[in-house]
Amino acid sequence: MKPAIILVSETRCDELLDEFGRYARDYELPTATSAHEAKQAAKGVVADGGQVAMFVTESRLPDAEVLEAFHWWRATVPTARRVIAAHVSTFREDAVQLRGGLAKGKYDAYLLAPRGARDEEFHTAICELLSDWGSTVAEPEVVTVAIVSPVEDALTLGIRDYLDRMGMPNRVYAPDSDEGRAILGHVEGDGGEPDYPLVMDLGKRVATVHSVRDVATRIYGRPADVDVDRVVDVAIVGAGPAGLAAAVYASSEGLSTVVLEAEAIGGQAGTSSMIRNYLGFPRGISGMRLSQRARNQAIRFGTEFFTGWPVTSFTPGALDGDGAPTPHVLCTEGGDVHARAVVVSAGVKYRRLDAPGIERLVGLGVHYGSAMTAAREMEGADVVVVGGGNSAGQAAIHLARFARTVTILVRRESLAETMSSYLVGEIAYNPRISVLACSEVIEGGPGDDGRLGWVTVRNTADGTAERRECRGLFLLIGAAPHCDWLPDEVARDERGFVLTGRDVPQDRWRGGLPPESLETTVPGVFAAGDIRAGSMKRVAAASGEGASVVPLVHAWLDPTR
Repeated sequence: MKPAIILVSETRCDELLDEFGRYARDYELPTATSAHEAKQAAKGVVADGGQVAMFVTESRLPDAEVLEAFHWWRATVPTARRVIAAHVSTFREDAVQLRGGLAKGKYDAYLLAPRGARDEEFHTAICELLSDWGSTVAEPEVVTVAIVSPVEDALTLGIRDYLDRMGMPNRVYAPDSDEGRAILGHVEGDGGEPDYPLVMDLGKRVATVHSVRDVATRIYGRPADVDVDRVVDVAIVGAGPAGLAAAVYASSEGLSTVVLEAEAIGGQAGTSSMIRNYLGFPRGISGMRLSQRARNQAIRFGTEFFTGWPVTSFTPGALDGDGAPTPHVLCTEGGDVHARAVVVSAGVKYRRLDAPGIERLVGLGVHYGSAMTAAREMEGADVVVVGGGNSAGQAAIHLARFARTVTILVRRESLAETMSSYLVGEIAYNPRISVLACSEVIEGGPGDDGRLGWVTVRNTADGTAERRECRGLFLLIGAAPHCDWLPDEVARDERGFVLTGRDVPQDRWRGGLPPESLETTVPGVFAAGDIRAGSMKRVAAASGEGASVVPLVHAWLDPTR
């Protein structure tokens, strides 16, 4: 059954239907002349086992204010995207009072309805929203990577989360399903029961995998695939916003560039369901899409990416007998990379929650980070998000599309001190989300099925504790720098963040001068993004540092520039 785009207008349904005719192959296009009729149409689609991908409505309806209508429709289908296609006669007048609703998440786009053929700006916005819906809600029609497993355990969920963050459509099939049996037919062996999960990649190769790294290696190869006799100009450790920006600018300016990423492209930013305050994306952009676009951009200029292999150690270069610097060596379990310059942009990792019963349920209802894939499993459940930063806010809003209730726990008295205003406003408007201030999780345990079933929440003001039913716990509780692999030669502050520029202690300056602004205590080694001490923990700031580090790399490689 095709998903539906419901078109709503009192008098112009035929015009909307004609305009949306290009989507008729892939979507049903029911029409409605009122807010109430659209709500009933959505209920009918859901009752028949279908999905509503989007509501498209004029800015004025006969039986309700349009924002009130969106409220009704969201209560009926929380996952559907909501668009106003205002007629030219009302576009300017209604924009003043309606555009404020965008900041509160009441709907997703305010567009001028097309007035002629091939209005591709309008349809670009529609396609972006449908693409976002398809990647976060609907099961993919075309599967890039297939997984066969009798159960969706922690490993299977981890593989799906990795593939989702890499922008690879995937599905899990039971071994006794038609698709599962077809994939099992590709397994080589003695015909005995295979180990699960099995993964079939783009080349129709099927193998048992024991870790997310196994999947990454099968798809993207190993660092050992880099010619070991070749010394690259710059190696970038970490493919978050800072590393991606550095890769784009370095490779576009002719530097041979290799990026090593321990997990998925995008880092923590890649897990964000929707970044609404990133410059140039008025309707917002998911972290996955932002990251994959940047990756493709860097590849276009010649960057080589290797994912799934963390750097385990780093040997800084030295001066040879002629006084020339020797290459730095980055070691992984899959091979070494030699580089004349290194950019450290490995980012940060979420701190672990030290509470009884939590750690053994990781992947079984407990997740560090927003865990986009896990959100789909929370339909109809009560979930808790711990954290007061923007990542926690974005996770809560995304989870509210699926979960029955979402409770945000913060140790502070409110979200306003640590979260962007637009997210605070959107959370306040969403009836499924509540905020519990001065609170923390102190314990958790399984339900009858072995997955997370409950947590104990303590009020930090009066010390009282309460057990709450909970099927999902998403922990975004601050960050620790991801740089255990760095040698002592690279100076760090008391929290472990890398020191650069004038933040480096004076006794480690060279020739009485501090390192360059983004340079570490090791010549030719630079740091950018969240891992750098004093950096602003925002996507745009990290991207800016990644771009800014490239001129410093050029100056190191060629001091005569």
